[in-house]
Parts: sequence; C-alpha cells; structure tokens
Amino acid sequence: MVTSTKQKLEYQKEYNARPEEKKKRAANNAARREAMSAGKVAKGDGKDVAHKKSLANGGGNDKSNLTVQDRKTNRGWRKGSASYNPDKA
Repeated sequence: MVTSTKQKLEYQKEYNARPEEKKKRAANNAARREAMSAGKVAKGDGKDVAHKKSLANGGGNDKSNLTVQDRKTNRGWRKGSASYNPDKA
C-alpha cells in the first residue's frame, strides 16, 4: 500500500481549498447530480460523468458537453497520449 507523505497531504489540502478548485469541484458534482437524476448513472456503478471539453479549457456543464464513461477510460486517457507530460500536470 502506497502512503502519502505528510508534506504532500498538507499541500493537497491547501490546493483543494483554493477558490478555483472549489468552483471546479462544485461544477463536477453538479454534473454528476444532473446525470443521476436523469438516470444515466447510479451510485457505485463505476461510471464517470466526463466533460467532452474540459472545464479548464472553457467547457461547461451543458448537456451537449457531458458524456458518461467508464472510470478507467475517463481517468486513464493520459497514459497512451504522446502529448502528456506528467511533470506539467
């Protein structure tokens, strides 16, 4: 089991408390709630509500910008991408 260092946990706590991160998290949660009420996803089903155009790139929570994907597909897309640089993320 991998454990995080105390310094890393402190940094993550500070990072997640930033206003822009709170706003992004609230938008993601709202998208998930909308999809749940529409019956597209359910609690514990292993699905993510993905943004076709990310919030960081100017996307929003419009229904046309949201799609349901496996958790593995949505969170693992970087692994095969030649343009992904983990040092910049």
